[in-house]
Amino acid sequence: MSSKRNLKHADAARVLGVSSKALRLYEDRGLVEPGRTAAGWRVYGPAELARAADIVALRGLGLSLVEVQRVLGGDGRDLGAALANQQTVIEARMQSLAAALGRVRALRGELAKGQTPDLAGLHQLDGQDNGPAVAFDLPWPWGGERFALPRLARLNFLIGPLGSGKTRLAQRLADTIDGGRFVGLDRLNDGVAAPERLAADAALRLRIERAEAWLADDGATLCPALRALLVGLDGGPGETVVVDMVEDGLDEPTQGALIAYLRGAIALLPRLILMTRSSSILDLAAVRGDEAIILCPANHCPPSVVAAYPGAPGYEAVETCLATPEVRARSAGVRVTGVPAA
Repeated sequence: MSSKRNLKHADAARVLGVSSKALRLYEDRGLVEPGRTAAGWRVYGPAELARAADIVALRGLGLSLVEVQRVLGGDGRDLGAALANQQTVIEARMQSLAAALGRVRALRGELAKGQTPDLAGLHQLDGQDNGPAVAFDLPWPWGGERFALPRLARLNFLIGPLGSGKTRLAQRLADTIDGGRFVGLDRLNDGVAAPERLAADAALRLRIERAEAWLADDGATLCPALRALLVGLDGGPGETVVVDMVEDGLDEPTQGALIAYLRGAIALLPRLILMTRSSSILDLAAVRGDEAIILCPANHCPPSVVAAYPGAPGYEAVETCLATPEVRARSAGVRVTGVPAA
């Protein structure tokens, strides 16, 4: 990445494709050191932008901030494991492309013979992971209107004000989607992460311990609520996991580390639908093109997908639903430390 001019912090974040908050986190962890103007404003020159671009690329491979620091320091062991995961993802894409190519050739062969081809599955000919289509009649408190998504993204945020019906929508999504599973707010007490279960399943325990190590590297507070959530999220790419209030019981650093972890590992995780009202989980400036926001409006209007840019229909409604973890903790009766209030 080259630039002959210095960029302000917000402009550098936009060029790098990350949020200003993420770029500030890299600075706080000592990974990049921007210059300063005479007035004290942060500026990023070519060297700082190149360094930050390397950090963004390594984060995109699923490395924690501590692992990024080691790689930038010349230790490539963490990078080797990340590249192995990336190879798995790319090979899966290649298989999907090969299957799509075979389908295209078969259709062209049928046409060349004057046959009428079977048009089922035409939407899958791009070889992309388009996700399952979703369609059902909305449950109460709606009036049975038809809700349909042509495709479900890998990472979806489900948001709405109190009383909007988003929990019922989440449950219906989990029931309707093939391979769907609902992780409710009782996850801490339903035994899903009980020590005896983890002790009996060595592979699961290892996956959870690796995830916790990654999250701790990124500043997360390890706690029972986080472990229960990680166990609930555990699964394969063929599943879809719908989570009720993903931030429940997690403090702000943990929420920030969690969403970074999920983005970094999303290709290896189940498809996710995360109910949230936290601006740390759903940072609108950080939403990527392969993610989606589903809004349940007030007054039981039908849900809709909202584009993540100011001025898009529903964008302001999404903004008004979001609050910082500190505000969310007060409104939910939970301490900011993540420990339930007495």
